[in-house]
Amino acid sequence: MHKNKSIKLIKYYSFINYNLIYNNKAINRYKKDNFGITEDISNNLELLKKSIISQKNCDLKKKAKNIVFSDGNPKSKIMLIGEAPGASEDEEGLPFVGRAGILLDKMLSAINLDRKNVYISNIINYRPPENRKPTEEEIKRYLPFITKHIAIIRPKILVLLGSTAMNALIGSEVVISKMRGKWIEKKFGNSKTSVIVTFHPAFLMRQPAQKKLAWIDLKMIRDKKNNLNIN
Repeated sequence: MHKNKSIKLIKYYSFINYNLIYNNKAINRYKKDNFGITEDISNNLELLKKSIISQKNCDLKKKAKNIVFSDGNPKSKIMLIGEAPGASEDEEGLPFVGRAGILLDKMLSAINLDRKNVYISNIINYRPPENRKPTEEEIKRYLPFITKHIAIIRPKILVLLGSTAMNALIGSEVVISKMRGKWIEKKFGNSKTSVIVTFHPAFLMRQPAQKKLAWIDLKMIRDKKNNLNIN
């Protein structure tokens, strides 16, 4: 019992103090895993990706180097959605591979998860110039794509990272300080999922004191995962 408590404290303090030890080097991560997803899911994801790439008159797409579609395990029942790619993500074509991605990996590790058992995407699939916040028009353009993306994956737990993801998928009238740490049920396509909002890792790097609240959210995700018997 004492040993288990010590392990939990180590994970907690490692997470809380992680902003002191992250480095500036982007994660060099490319998809090498074959998760054995069904042909139906594979085809639907490929069609969705092609639909995003084939958009007309999208300034974000014109200025970006790569589409940033997803990372992780498409079979996972835990899906995380952030805001938009940054410079590192645009370079590698994968979400959360820069400094915020390093912290996200640490957050997942604190509740015994990693990219092999979660699935990650963003509201926006192309980098906004200078890493600016996506405009309402851009969010509106990409909303059908991320909604379809969720419907294909059919997660049992959907984690919205930050206010942009929250406002896009829950509503613009809500604020993250009041919404975070609460479960709501929402339907995407024919799939109903439990949704929780927490802070974006980039915000936590700017406001490390908020990691205490993020840790509460992470423990809620861990408990929900256990209650739903998600591996």
